[in-house]
Amino acid sequence: MFTHEDLSQMQAQSLKMQSWIRQQTFSPEMEKKLRRFSSWEVAELIFKANQSTLRGRLAADPSLPQGQVEADGRQRWYSLEEINELRRRIKVNRKSLMPDRPAGKRALRVAISNFKGGAGKSTVALHFAHAAALDGYRVLCVDFDPQATLSHSMGLNDVTEDYTVWGIMARDLVRETERMNATSQGAESGAALPDRRLPEAITDMGLQDLRVSDFIKPTSWPTIDLIPSCANAAFVEFASAQYRHLNPEWSFFAAVSRYLDQIPAEDYDMMIFDCPPAIGYQSMNAVFAADMLYIPSGPGYWEYDSTTSFIGQLSEALEDLSAFNGVVPAGTATLPKVFQDVRFLLTRYESGNDLHRAMRDAFGKVFGERLADHPIEMTRAVEQSGRFLSSIYEIDYRDMTRETWRRARASFDQAYAEFKTNALLAWDGLEDEA
Repeated sequence: MFTHEDLSQMQAQSLKMQSWIRQQTFSPEMEKKLRRFSSWEVAELIFKANQSTLRGRLAADPSLPQGQVEADGRQRWYSLEEINELRRRIKVNRKSLMPDRPAGKRALRVAISNFKGGAGKSTVALHFAHAAALDGYRVLCVDFDPQATLSHSMGLNDVTEDYTVWGIMARDLVRETERMNATSQGAESGAALPDRRLPEAITDMGLQDLRVSDFIKPTSWPTIDLIPSCANAAFVEFASAQYRHLNPEWSFFAAVSRYLDQIPAEDYDMMIFDCPPAIGYQSMNAVFAADMLYIPSGPGYWEYDSTTSFIGQLSEALEDLSAFNGVVPAGTATLPKVFQDVRFLLTRYESGNDLHRAMRDAFGKVFGERLADHPIEMTRAVEQSGRFLSSIYEIDYRDMTRETWRRARASFDQAYAEFKTNALLAWDGLEDEA
């Protein structure tokens, strides 16, 4: 027989192992550090230019970042900050290396969502964020999943629930309740509604006084910030149900959207959401805030079945929210919920597997052009990146054969390039900032 004490002891033992794993994965200081990128990677894979062109620019202008030179003088290695300075200061074939960004638009918000566990949501979110950063974009990731895989992969481990999506939602509850009470008391006509009372256990937490920036944490990537998650945030589903009872008029599903509206439009280019494997309060906040919905799925029958169920249940959930139509505070999100684009992306795909090819055909027949042309292939390098909580972009190609590394990177590069094309079209469809 087991009690909560036995479970607590098991957790204590697991935490010791977790500490050892971090030491193997991160630096001796248990902090994740971003590696440098070789001049070969910078030229051919990041800038899409010939190495000789980059060498010529560097020789012509000694004030440009010169990187760290290997002992044999054959290769230079650049930090991401140096890469971005090169991007700002040089052109290739008279073209700027700065990434495309529709003028007058706020950051594009993309939710990576499916309630099937193991569909690759965190892997896709991590790789798209890193690819976008290497492309020159400023990225804010939001980890909605209490499993916190994305947060751990970004190097954030010691996080308290107050600074997660749960904290954002609790902060929004207090602020929205105060706004409703003020609106009722300030009404010039009609009977004033009674105050909506919240217990001191909520108001005394002080979350309503936290600044927008208090929830945003830096990562080892200088142009990627993160709103992290943690295991203790798992009770948000239970807490949110209680909060709705305390104030039934609270539009709980718009809490994160209202929070993101407070972030200056010029701070980020893209926001990428890693959603939990369920349809609940957190995932509904993610999809409601999103402009674009990316649905990853494995290439098996059960994954196909789960994805079908997911879009059906999501459709019903979004339809239910229509009851709030007209009462959601003004912002960038409105009811009924509209996505600029919806895409399906196959993950863990093996081109030599007959079942995978058949399931890809099935997805294509059903979803047509909504299915991404470039699936994420399962390779040894992809497996290794997941094992060490890193993306393929963080792994040094010298740690394996270059061909193995390049094959894995090519898979994600192609998936990201297709994502970027779709994202720019969706981005352009957003309303201009006032």
